[in-house]
Amino acid sequence: MTTAVYRPAPVGREELLARLERVLHTRGRALLTGPAGVGKTEAALAVAARAESRGETVLWIATLPADRDIPGAVAAALVASVTASASWPAPRNPGSARPHDILEGLPGPQRTAVAMLCREAPVPDEGWDPIALRLALARTLRTLAAQGPVLLVVDGIQRIDADSADLLRFALHLAPPALRVIGIETSTAYGPGTPGGHAPPPDAAGREPLWVPSEADVLLVPPLHADEVAELLIHHRLPSRMAGRIHKASGGNPRLALAVGRSLADARTPVHHAEALSLSGRARDLARQLLGAASPAVHGTLLLAALALRPTASLIRRAGRPTAEADLAAAERANLISLTEDGTVAFTAGLLPSTLVHDACWTECSEGHAALARVVDDPVEEVRHRALATDIPDEGLAAEVAAAADTARRRGNSALAAELALLAAESTPGRLGAQRIVRLVHAAEEAARAARADLAMRAATDLLARDATPADRVRARLAVLDTAGQGLSDLDEIYVHAMEDSEDDTALRAAVQLRLALKYVLADGDPVRSRAAAVESAELAGSVGDRKTAARALTVRARMDRALGSPDAERVLADARALEVFERPLGIRNAAQILTIRHALFDDRLGDARDQVNALLPLVERRGSVEDAIELFRTLAEIEARQGQCAAALAHAGRSLALTLEAGLSPGPAWYALALAETAGGSFARAASYARRSVQASEEEGDHVFLSRSLYALGRVQLVAGDVADALETLRRVRAGELAQGAVDPSMLRWHEELAEALLANDAPDEAASLLAGVRPVAERLGRTTVLLGCDRAQALCLAASGQPDEAAGLLVGTADRFAAAGLPLERGRALVALARVERRRRRRSAAQNALQAAATLFERAGAIPWLALATEPVSSRTAEPDPVRGGSASPLTEAELRLAHLVRQGASNQEAAAKLYLSVKTVEARLTRIYQKLDVRSRAQLASALNTWPGHGQAAEAAESPAAG
Repeated sequence: MTTAVYRPAPVGREELLARLERVLHTRGRALLTGPAGVGKTEAALAVAARAESRGETVLWIATLPADRDIPGAVAAALVASVTASASWPAPRNPGSARPHDILEGLPGPQRTAVAMLCREAPVPDEGWDPIALRLALARTLRTLAAQGPVLLVVDGIQRIDADSADLLRFALHLAPPALRVIGIETSTAYGPGTPGGHAPPPDAAGREPLWVPSEADVLLVPPLHADEVAELLIHHRLPSRMAGRIHKASGGNPRLALAVGRSLADARTPVHHAEALSLSGRARDLARQLLGAASPAVHGTLLLAALALRPTASLIRRAGRPTAEADLAAAERANLISLTEDGTVAFTAGLLPSTLVHDACWTECSEGHAALARVVDDPVEEVRHRALATDIPDEGLAAEVAAAADTARRRGNSALAAELALLAAESTPGRLGAQRIVRLVHAAEEAARAARADLAMRAATDLLARDATPADRVRARLAVLDTAGQGLSDLDEIYVHAMEDSEDDTALRAAVQLRLALKYVLADGDPVRSRAAAVESAELAGSVGDRKTAARALTVRARMDRALGSPDAERVLADARALEVFERPLGIRNAAQILTIRHALFDDRLGDARDQVNALLPLVERRGSVEDAIELFRTLAEIEARQGQCAAALAHAGRSLALTLEAGLSPGPAWYALALAETAGGSFARAASYARRSVQASEEEGDHVFLSRSLYALGRVQLVAGDVADALETLRRVRAGELAQGAVDPSMLRWHEELAEALLANDAPDEAASLLAGVRPVAERLGRTTVLLGCDRAQALCLAASGQPDEAAGLLVGTADRFAAAGLPLERGRALVALARVERRRRRRSAAQNALQAAATLFERAGAIPWLALATEPVSSRTAEPDPVRGGSASPLTEAELRLAHLVRQGASNQEAAAKLYLSVKTVEARLTRIYQKLDVRSRAQLASALNTWPGHGQAAEAAESPAAG
């Protein structure tokens, strides 16, 4: 029997747990089924913990493989759990019998039968009395349930011995409704098509299920989505940046995902090397356990499926497996693959086919490829299989593979093109060393275009071991750098060697300096150094007529000029755009065209920015790389979130994340975009979750740019959600990071207004005023008009906090109107909410209500669901100058003052209050003096009376004492 221990809901299982609770409530019986490791036991443990928290009795039986062959083993375990008096709580009702008393109270024959079952009495040759034992178990469970609700969990019902199954079936048939049962089964009998509400059929041994079919419901525990795998990794303190790849490898199986994550973490595998996920140890062992459910014949069929690019039942049958359909059906029942109606085969986890190939000998793989080469109908696939079927280099075959790579690229299959380009190089005979090097360079660059870091590294490693020219070595190393994504922090050696090898080649020096410019800003957080490298790259590229590199270098310089507040930023960007007209870039990432859109976003020229993205998107979706599509969807989501197009922002941010995880790229930037979109139109709680994930991924990558952005997104949602203490800490981290990077332009990350508001909410008005006074001249010099509007909103709150509510109200009215003129409905609504709070403090309740209604209308029209909640509920302690009393008269106290006042009312001393609020005693004393002055009281008793006279003071106290209140 379990003990009452708090257990949070497993990641991604909230909906499953809710359904499980409903089934138990309505039917009293539930069966959790699914493949091993999918989380069935974790879900049952969570429900059991909730039951124990309600004071219910929980009996837990975990069967073992050997139990199936031991008569009565599981029934004896049930009796043992009932009699486990050491963990049994005191009786809940007067006169209730303890479990030992329940068994002692059984009639003699029944008590004797139980003793025989538990081997406490000798078992005669004829065995125990089955009728007496049936009645004994039934009576025990009925007596137990009569004292209060009981939850019985049987983990592993497929391992129950026949005798125990018969005893349990009888006992459960007679059990009262107060006894509910969860069965957990790892079975191949139920797939996604199993209809809910139907009990399991008899097992392989012909045994009937434990309960009548109409009394049970089958709940298939599904695999986790990629985003849920990321949350699972974070929960277990594993690198989340590889969530997409780990999801592919594990198929969403939590146990397998954690094993893969731990394997990569233990090996300290860099993210840009992890595409192939060459794993061993626990992850491989788990994959082998799953594959162990298949017979050797099925294994042979699955190996062919693993070797094929597009496996189908027909293809595998024609390749020499006449029983392909039957083998694949068996594999599907074992949850190893899924089969579509047209016979297409898909493995449930990417680690399964890789393990099949990993464990097969070379001869098996060679024969499989040769068989597939004879039956595939695509010439590209035919050449690939022929090349993989031999280990003898052949120039003719290598040339065919190289041609196939070109065909794959023209078809838009960049990943296959990269694989084939490398295969062509590896198929080139050693005597043709120069030709092999040419092909290795081509393979590395093809891998860079496909974002296949593992293939780029393989090609570069092979090339660097050969007598390649410095130029070829540089090109190979640049390809590796171009596949590193956001993770540039552990590649210093590659940069050093690339610099050395490019000394005598001006064009290559320009290319290396361009990569260094990106590293300096992303990995080192040094825009000044990045700008200098970009300037040098542009000059070098221009001197040799390399317009493409010059355009990219000028783009990086324009980006740094903007961040550093240089007035030359737009001129430099225009020069880069002019060069792109002559040399169209291969992609839009880090191109002048996308930076032009980003500048329009920073300037709140949102219509222009959105039009440019929408013009690019169809082209990129047809012919661009996945990274280009991710960049556009993420940028579009940011534009729409700012513009108040909330539903579209959520959709495009979700699309960006899906593509990111599918491609196995770092999810930090996509999570940042989702945090912004959720803040605008989803849920503040989800926004904070995505922002925290983005912070962690950016920290793992060493990406200073997105670390600051993610912290900003987190601090902003914490502030508007009322977590003002956490918001202040987070936004101060943003300020520290931005100052360390030398960032000047306040439009690129609008943290100043948010930090000022957080400072006000935490009773630091002087620091807030100083911050606003410092940023305003910069915004005026650079012409950042909407930044000034954000400062005006924060300035109005400063005025209100300093006792100037009339001036504050006037400024907020004008600010709201100017936000409307700028096409920023959410910002206008936020200003109106602030105006409502100020009007309440002025005792102008009608004006406050009008402002809230206007804000609610804006939010409803935009689909800004979380903001609508702020505008439709009574004004509360959510931002810098709240009315702390829900539904009551206005309060002159700030949120920080209110928290202290309620602590004092509860009897806390100054020292105790200081410790709880993380303040000095002197600060508490000064704040308490202001409270006394505002409320016109002279003692703690008078303060308590004043608080008690406010309508709604209880709700205010609860809000002040919550974790969100600090």
